[in-house]
Amino acid sequence: MKVFFRIFLPLILLLLNACSFTPVREEGFPAGASEDNSRIRPEANTSKTVLSLIKQAREAALKGDLARSEVQLERALRIEPRNAVLWHYMAKLRLNQGNLTEAAGLAAKSNSLEHNDRLLQSANWRIIAHARNRTGDLQGAQQAQDRANELTD
Repeated sequence: MKVFFRIFLPLILLLLNACSFTPVREEGFPAGASEDNSRIRPEANTSKTVLSLIKQAREAALKGDLARSEVQLERALRIEPRNAVLWHYMAKLRLNQGNLTEAAGLAAKSNSLEHNDRLLQSANWRIIAHARNRTGDLQGAQQAQDRANELTD
């Protein structure tokens, strides 16, 4: 039941929200949904090409086509490799795919690129906490969750 409320319920809510489409900057990335999902958005200086790729990746993820979503995010990262939000979206995708070590690494990369956005850093620490928890590193998971909480308090 916990899995339903942590993973599937946010995805269902996102699907319902998608029925009333809003501009791409208003939407988060659905793969690996979390409570921060709709609040982590591309920055205002993100190029139109990258915004289009994010939109395509988001649509593919909502349809369950994570491979296509991955391709679109990889293209976006080649265009804007220092975009911390893109690394965050890729980390969420990897977490959803079960690539836990890579998800944690990508979240850490996102944090290394963005030092001022506490919400983004907190969301990245939550990804790291989830990945550590799922690999059995309960102490590391707790430390990551504590760091995430510190950033949002």
